[in-house]
Amino acid sequence: MTDSRTNSATGPPPPAFGADLHLELHGPRLRAGLTDALREAVRTGRLTPGSRLPASRSLAADLGVSRNTVVEAYAELVAEGWLTAQQGSGTRVATRAEPHRAAPDAPRARPDEPRLRYGQWTGAPDLATFPRSQWLTSARRALTVAPHDALGYGDARGRTELRTALADYLARARGVYAEPERIVICSGFHHGLALMAQALRVRRVRGVAVEAYGLGLFRDLLANAGLHTPPLYVDDHGVRIDDLARLRDVGAVLMTPAHQYPTGVALRPERRTAAVEWARATGGLILEDDYDGEFRYDRQPVGALQGLDPERVVYFGSVSKSLAPGVRLGWMVLPEELVPEIVEAKGHGDYMTSALEQLTLAEFIASGAYDRHVRSMRLRYRRRRDELVEVLRRRAPGIRVVGMAAGLQTVLELPRGTESSVVQEAARQGLAVRGLTQFGYEVQDCGWQLPERDALVVNYAAPSDSAWAGALDALCKVLP
Repeated sequence: MTDSRTNSATGPPPPAFGADLHLELHGPRLRAGLTDALREAVRTGRLTPGSRLPASRSLAADLGVSRNTVVEAYAELVAEGWLTAQQGSGTRVATRAEPHRAAPDAPRARPDEPRLRYGQWTGAPDLATFPRSQWLTSARRALTVAPHDALGYGDARGRTELRTALADYLARARGVYAEPERIVICSGFHHGLALMAQALRVRRVRGVAVEAYGLGLFRDLLANAGLHTPPLYVDDHGVRIDDLARLRDVGAVLMTPAHQYPTGVALRPERRTAAVEWARATGGLILEDDYDGEFRYDRQPVGALQGLDPERVVYFGSVSKSLAPGVRLGWMVLPEELVPEIVEAKGHGDYMTSALEQLTLAEFIASGAYDRHVRSMRLRYRRRRDELVEVLRRRAPGIRVVGMAAGLQTVLELPRGTESSVVQEAARQGLAVRGLTQFGYEVQDCGWQLPERDALVVNYAAPSDSAWAGALDALCKVLP
């Protein structure tokens, strides 16, 4: 209740105890306003620790508010620890430990880092083209019809609506044999691989072979799970499958057959067959990372390897490249015998992936919006790649673009010995590019060595339209 003595135009007079509280107390927030003002006065030191506050009756008279307003404000701040109240001692500002602050003349040293103006990190899509309005429409539709139990923890495999939609999409778009019962939803490839590593350890698998070019992040994940990760040589025809037969204690192989990351080559048909034959003969598993399989520009996308033997291939996919990594949704299509083991690794309830996001994606796919978005992005990225190739032809004719016309990035071959200096100069120009050697992986006694190869891995998908011309110009300036 607003006190009739409060002047709503000018606020109450300053209190007699000397702390200017800057109060404007009127309307229904009278007590809240007093509480906030007192709290801020203590926080900023205008009311110092140990100082005694006026009696509630006196302060109420000074401020022109009811005594109950002051009593309630004092009580709230005592409960929060800002004030103390003891009978006979009145109400005082509590003594608190001061937070440690660095001396103003000793600021924290920061390394000099160039400001990256052009987002060209490998693997990132064009986030500005995320279909916000269509996604919002799908979210509204999905939430409108969602059953009440969709808001619970649910099936560890994920929402049946999404698994059903994915089974249809993956069959027609990627040639995957995908029954809904074989699909487990995860929060991206990293999460799915972590679940698989856990299941492999339970199966007493000791090693997972990996491609000699790839992300160290995933090798580290497998190693941290107690699996050794011997590398397989990668040439112009993809990973060399013959090397698998010479490896000991390897129960699985992780590969990117449709579009090797980051070299950009496809696994030759005879090597795809040889990989499946190895898995059948040894009882091993192929872990297929189909990270950007939808994006092929010179022909129809190559179908997933999983279609050759669904009982020996674990298929991984996600929306990180097709939509955005922030959506945090991926999937595993599993051999039938592996489903219970992955469910056990994930937990008996789906604690990792949002049911609402799953329902939205299911509606997004079922409505045809996902297909339309992928087609649109395929055209967009193809134009970007064509523009990159044309600009390099005119301005840097000595630089060769290698790898398939596919995906979100390409590899530029550089003159011998120039990779490191080009990467450094690119950073100074605001370009976030990486050298191919950063992706290389070999171990001692593997029987081969990676060739000395200088190259850049350049993302042509991520820059916004407004930044694309500047990114191309900066790239051409740093190339030898």
